[in-house]
Amino acid sequence: QVQLVESGGGSVQAGGSLRLSCAASGTIFSVERMGWYRQAPGNQRDLVAEIFSDDSPNYADTLKGRFIISRDNAKNTVYLQMDTLKPEDTGVYYCNAAIQPYYRDNHVYNYWGQGTQVTVSS
Repeated sequence: QVQLVESGGGSVQAGGSLRLSCAASGTIFSVERMGWYRQAPGNQRDLVAEIFSDDSPNYADTLKGRFIISRDNAKNTVYLQMDTLKPEDTGVYYCNAAIQPYYRDNHVYNYWGQGTQVTVSS
């Protein structure tokens, strides 16, 4: 079993910053990809940023320059530094990871965290 545990959400005023963390634990052979998705009320869950095993990142076009994703491979942890936050950044942020749990089984499975609320007030 693999668990993703997020932390770092909260409430902040527009222009402020937050840093989200997501740690993967359990039976893990390799972590292929980790990322963050955001879901605002009434909206679908959209990609915010993702980072691959070679540390190459990918961002939603609208968020480039304000958010930075990084990972600590030794800790199986991904971070999302969010700066210059805007009210439209409000939503539940979900951690997502593509993980190969077993060495002898090359299947990669998709996992989700429970979500952490980010609220940006104007």
